[in-house]
Amino acid sequence: MITRESLLKEACRHLTQAASADEIAAALAALSDWAIDDGKLVRLFRFRDYHQTLAFVNVIAEIIHKEDHHPELIVGYNRCEVRYDTHSVNEGKGGLSANDFICAAKIDAVFERGVQ
Repeated sequence: MITRESLLKEACRHLTQAASADEIAAALAALSDWAIDDGKLVRLFRFRDYHQTLAFVNVIAEIIHKEDHHPELIVGYNRCEVRYDTHSVNEGKGGLSANDFICAAKIDAVFERGVQ
């Protein structure tokens, strides 16, 4: 069973196998604020101001670097959209993998702790 806690305990690894539809559904149930948009795992985070937005981006950059799994970040004044997918799965055609959900859970934890 995929839970938020189980995702937080995992580390990203090189994957060539995409997540199945059942795995995606289970992971989405554990990460209720994320959605699938155009084949990517997406969440919009909102903040008080630009300073707080950039502080969040700087904190998650550490996670992104450590996990070596890099999302697309769309940064605005009081928001940051995070868009994950895995380029190496589906014979290089891309898709979603366990790594996307692992990183999403870790980024959620940062947001919930709050960034000053």
